[in-house]
Amino acid sequence: MTSPQDAGLTGRYLVLLEDDAVAAGARAMSRVAGLRMASTADFAGAAAPSVFGEADGLILHELGVAVVTAAEDQASRLTVAAAESGPISIVEAERVVHAITAEAPAEPVATADESAFTWGLQAVRASTCAVDATGVRVAVLDTGFDVKHPDFTGRNVTTNSFIEGEDVQDGHGHGTHCIGTACGPRKPSAGPGYGVAYNADIYAGKVLSNRGSGSDGGILAGISWAIANGCSVVSMSLGAATQPGTPFSAVFEQAARRAMDLGTLIIAAAGNESSRASGHIACVGHPANCPSIMAVGAVNEAGAVADFSCGTVDAIGQVDVVAPGENVYSSWPAAEHKRLRGTSMATPHVAGIAALIAAQYKAKSWELWARLVQSSTRVKLPSTDVGAGLVQAP
Repeated sequence: MTSPQDAGLTGRYLVLLEDDAVAAGARAMSRVAGLRMASTADFAGAAAPSVFGEADGLILHELGVAVVTAAEDQASRLTVAAAESGPISIVEAERVVHAITAEAPAEPVATADESAFTWGLQAVRASTCAVDATGVRVAVLDTGFDVKHPDFTGRNVTTNSFIEGEDVQDGHGHGTHCIGTACGPRKPSAGPGYGVAYNADIYAGKVLSNRGSGSDGGILAGISWAIANGCSVVSMSLGAATQPGTPFSAVFEQAARRAMDLGTLIIAAAGNESSRASGHIACVGHPANCPSIMAVGAVNEAGAVADFSCGTVDAIGQVDVVAPGENVYSSWPAAEHKRLRGTSMATPHVAGIAALIAAQYKAKSWELWARLVQSSTRVKLPSTDVGAGLVQAP
């Protein structure tokens, strides 16, 4: 018999509640399945705990989503309740998610002068953008952050871990790299400038462990935390591979819509499962395949789609924009720097530019999405691979 873990599932469940039905939903889960629920509303906007304590589940108040531990019969009763008229809307199995980074080593495909700025900052015109993103809050949900990295001394950094038994300190490196691209310095003590929104306020949420894995519930808890803290942008270089024709998560889609209603745009990596050199283009992964989450593909220094970058292969998930994702130089734990490749590296470029646009135009949510798309440079590549094109700083 296949275990939930072998199937890419955690064994827990996500329960979407109807709009404005959090209290009624908690009562219904207790009545229908005997579940005892805690709520992030009990923490007055503070971080949701990474464990439930004595409760069977946690309601993410800002999103109207519950993450529950339930036996099979309890889950069945919740599913039956979701089919009826009431506060419980949808029940989904919780997935395991991972940091999205291509396995092959980063290799430059063109020569770029990086004496002052990385090729990525030059490609998206962040290197010449004078917009100051001070006060704009950017949440990066990943493997955490090296809080002692000297490139971030004096910066406004707020952290929280949603991984049981691990603090926010990044024992993996992926999160520190992504935060560096989105919000790192333009003038570090050594090496090229590598941060897009270099003055933005950083919210580092650890939703992936030091091994680079996590769960849907951790991601949603991080999104809820970001919303509660007034973040305009959430950057997520994480996810799970999907198969063509597989429906996107209705829970994540509704959560993303509710986040947009509250002023928060979610940006996510499209995935790295393609092998374009061998003719294989993989579909956009979870949760980037949700219509209300901006999916980011990757291009290389030559302006071509990166070999690994997922594309639009069906009507379910599509690439919305692209950004530099090959040979990307950024911060790494222990005061170091490193070059990586992946749609993970492209995503924080977009998040940083979103912060710059938010600062210049006071744009949020759907307006911010529209400005990102409208200002992107159209490239001579299929829209199924690049969406609206290569994002550009204002």
